[in-house]
Amino acid sequence: MFLALAPGAALANSSAYTDLDPELAGCETIASDIAGGTWKCEGYRDYPVYFKEGDLRASVFFGHVAQVLIEDGFESFGPFNSTGKKIEWRLDDSGKPIAAILRYFVSDPETAANGGQVLVVSRVAQADDGLSCVVGYVDARSNDNANELARRVADQDAADFACGYTEAAWYGERGALAAMTSSHLPESLRQE
Repeated sequence: MFLALAPGAALANSSAYTDLDPELAGCETIASDIAGGTWKCEGYRDYPVYFKEGDLRASVFFGHVAQVLIEDGFESFGPFNSTGKKIEWRLDDSGKPIAAILRYFVSDPETAANGGQVLVVSRVAQADDGLSCVVGYVDARSNDNANELARRVADQDAADFACGYTEAAWYGERGALAAMTSSHLPESLRQE
């Protein structure tokens, strides 16, 4: 599916970058079992990163995340996958992080080799709402301007994205290796 973004004014937001250690060194273990676990890692300023791994699939939430989401939420891809090492935080004009962009490496379901690369744009949870979720996906192999497109999605959609109500969408061209996504967000996140 191809979705275009509405034209708008130049982006006023800025970026900050932090590292996500693939070995999770320095991260606090919250839960673990034979299939994976949950870790709290350093993020941007006082906005942590919650990394979850289960059955060789990664899920990441950002910011002041509600406990129910840390325990029961999981957003990833159907095939085995892993994340990149660099997180791009999109900051609003006051310097508050509103979105995070993280590259996922998704295995080709036919060969199990790394095939797809997807920039996953997520909403950053704020202290007053606790909501972090995937806002959108950009196929990094099928779009020459993938980083720019992901920033546009982050800046235009993340701050007001309705986690649990609105489904994350693909933006730009989507190639054959941009795998099916999977999302489980707890029902209790839906508030009237």
